[in-house]
Amino acid sequence: MRLNSPQINLITKACMKASRSLIRDFGEIENLQVSTKGPGDFVSSADRRTEKILIDELQKAHPDYGIVTEESGIINKSNKQNRWIIDPIDGTMNFLNGIPQFAISIGYEEDGEIKSGVIFNPIMNEMFCAEKGNGAYLNNSRIRVSNKKKIKDALIVTGGPKGASKIKDRIFSEYINVSKNVSNVRKFGSAALDIAYVACGRFDGYWQRELNYWDIAAGIILIKEAGGFVDFFENDENLPLKKNILATNSNIHNELRDLINKKDIE
Repeated sequence: MRLNSPQINLITKACMKASRSLIRDFGEIENLQVSTKGPGDFVSSADRRTEKILIDELQKAHPDYGIVTEESGIINKSNKQNRWIIDPIDGTMNFLNGIPQFAISIGYEEDGEIKSGVIFNPIMNEMFCAEKGNGAYLNNSRIRVSNKKKIKDALIVTGGPKGASKIKDRIFSEYINVSKNVSNVRKFGSAALDIAYVACGRFDGYWQRELNYWDIAAGIILIKEAGGFVDFFENDENLPLKKNILATNSNIHNELRDLINKKDIE
């Protein structure tokens, strides 16, 4: 039976409400008015509208909670104990190109720890939910990470670099090194779904640099509750909302971390 705590019910309800217009927009992708937010980073009217619906729904229940979100920044900054971490459309480039690999992602953070989270792909109607101590679920089924033991047999997923990245060569070198030592590497274009797919065993591991916290907040608790490991590496303490992440089925964790940390990668 899927989780039905008040927090999870609230998040899933918000996701379902926001997804209605999102599905309509996706069906009329060529009519969307798209504005450029920065090099390699696009945002649509659908992104802003989805975020507004999510914020409105969550604030009805908890008007005092902090909110960290892509478009609006930080709301209720004084409340750092209880915060929603929201990405209205993770995989915007996929969305804008008519590729059904994108998701709404909402994590609930309490005293600096993600306690529950939902990642919802509205086109595939796949809702990944997790809550601390209560397991991880895809729709109504309990999910677990894969049991792949050997890194050479592993199917790994990654993303990036963004167009504006200043460390592209480093990221490409890591990609080459990992790809030489695993079964295969995929790039699907949605960090939230990448991490959800590790949680349900579709991928064995995931790593990516230069992510935003809202891209992967909900995924952190999914991985943990599905029996996997999550690491953050080489993070800049002056940029708390920027993350480099490694998430695996736990069996291949150290080996994948070693491939990423290999000293001869320039």
